Amino acid sequence: MIAAVIADIVRSRELGDRAEAQRAIATAVARAEGDIPLALAPLTAVVGDELQGEYATIGAAVASLLLVRLNLPDGVDCRFGVGFGEVRPVELDGRTIPEGPAWWAARAAIERVETMQQRLAPLARTWVEASESADAAVRHEVALANAYVLSRDHLVSSMSERTRRLTYGRCLGRSQRDLAADEGITQSAVSQALASAGSAAVVEGFLTLSSGSAS
Repeated sequence: MIAAVIADIVRSRELGDRAEAQRAIATAVARAEGDIPLALAPLTAVVGDELQGEYATIGAAVASLLLVRLNLPDGVDCRFGVGFGEVRPVELDGRTIPEGPAWWAARAAIERVETMQQRLAPLARTWVEASESADAAVRHEVALANAYVLSRDHLVSSMSERTRRLTYGRCLGRSQRDLAADEGITQSAVSQALASAGSAAVVEGFLTLSSGSAS
């Protein structure tokens, strides 16, 4: 059982430079994995605006996707479908094609979050689905994960690019003083930005998830 992730770019057709957006996403993924490696297979572009990756647990996937979003510049954002289940790779013409219930669930999840963005939750970016064969315990974990990511995405989607950088730094355990020096602002300004954005809750949630994923 793994957490398969399908990602795509939000409003990609409205971007002036889609290639630059894809480079920004690749940079964000590489930085997140370089700082805190959580993926079995990091998110990688596969076709068009779509990326795919694999994680050992739902917690690892959700934690890593937060780091990716915090690293993205203004004007570039992704939505993520996380599917938890079995993977049955298919060999075709010398290539291994990702396949199986985890990927089917991931596809359903990204379609669900795209629908939610249109009406129910415009700031939603992440959704988790279990495979059809998942037991009650897994379905309960998925429900808890979705309750969490809906609230988290609302906070992150409302942050400025600077506040996302500051929040990312706090996820890595950096001090407010160091972050202030990097940004060329006062420590008080850092503290105010983090407090007004609700960053403490985002950071604490990340630390809880990442510590559980590492155990």
